[in-house]
Amino acid sequence: MQTRCLMACSIGFFDGNIGDFCICELYGIIERFPKLCLPHTQDFYSIIYIEKASGSVVIDEFTVSADSKQILFIKPGSVSSIKIDDNAKGKIICFTEDFFALRYNNNVLNEFSYIKDHTIPSIIFKESQHKRWLQIMDLLYEEYIYYAKHTKKVLRSYLNIILFEIERSYRPEKVIERNTLGKSRIFAFQKLIETHYKSKKNPSEYAFLLNITTNHLNKICKREAGKTAGTFIRNHLCIEAQRLLYHTNYSISEIALELGFKNVSYFSTFFKNQTRNTPEEYRRLML
Repeated sequence: MQTRCLMACSIGFFDGNIGDFCICELYGIIERFPKLCLPHTQDFYSIIYIEKASGSVVIDEFTVSADSKQILFIKPGSVSSIKIDDNAKGKIICFTEDFFALRYNNNVLNEFSYIKDHTIPSIIFKESQHKRWLQIMDLLYEEYIYYAKHTKKVLRSYLNIILFEIERSYRPEKVIERNTLGKSRIFAFQKLIETHYKSKKNPSEYAFLLNITTNHLNKICKREAGKTAGTFIRNHLCIEAQRLLYHTNYSISEIALELGFKNVSYFSTFFKNQTRNTPEEYRRLML
């Protein structure tokens, strides 16, 4: 579903009893929060645990059927819409980066491959795993509802377990890589891109913000990720363009302006170089 403008949601939208964390039952969630049906961006992470449901969840350009036991993960900046039945069973967990970082440090989130990757954000788990997921979710929910001494610390611990459990299912063969100084620099670089991609499109501008040389930034990116700093910037711009093409009915020239391109011709050339399709072709293919 396309819209004229994207609604922006903060975690306060859910009106929870903890400002930077909340967990809700999926049962009747659309009736309680009807705006979730509309394409929207968010500045927090969401984990949707589906025990039983029908309908679908759209996350960026991915449409995921909700008719199987699964975990969906929505990152800040993604465009999503939720259309599931009122009798759905499961939980939705929402948390900010600051909430998690109070104990574990911001960079720890970047260790999880499903957070770093721009991939289908759905993990279907086996029936044999269902009991374990149910226990963890129930413990988290009970702690949240019966708020007591040190509840926030306990919630962070449960959340950390959940994130690791998702990683095991998402990429079971891969050991989580610990942060090095280089990986931390790349993480900081990516966060800056998320903030400044509309106005800053050159690696030198980000190197200045990181207080390192452009050459050093490129060396770190090549060593740690196998791609240049410019590729990081272009990839993020392309994802943002795809979100707007898919979820909004903005004209191509309006999208070019929104993303900070000098003119529509430059934007169209950039987009085709990245995707092999013009913006118009991409929109027709996806809709």
